[in-house]
Amino acid sequence: MKEFVRVMKALSDPTRVKILKILEKRLMCVCELQTAIGVAQSTTSKHLKILEDAGLVDSHKDGLWVNYTLADGQQSPYAASLLGNLRHWLNDKSDISVIIANIDQIDRFEILNKN
Repeated sequence: MKEFVRVMKALSDPTRVKILKILEKRLMCVCELQTAIGVAQSTTSKHLKILEDAGLVDSHKDGLWVNYTLADGQQSPYAASLLGNLRHWLNDKSDISVIIANIDQIDRFEILNKN
């Protein structure tokens, strides 16, 4: 029961759902996700931690970068089921479709050069 509730709580926040929809398209680091959803780096990191703890997101270190991807669902059958269904949900919502349309222009190296 705890595992189910953890997954459902992780999906109860619209920002976390947006992060999952973005990660359906490609892997991203925190700074790229932050840029895509327009929230502070610390807030983005907190959301990613909740998603990772729920088995919805995986992180992989690559040199200085930590890249985030959708989890494969092996940690939780609830996460696997919801991730599978989420691929078909919310694609027509304007706030999500605008973000998805612009993620190809988000580049970590350009972000670093601006800071």
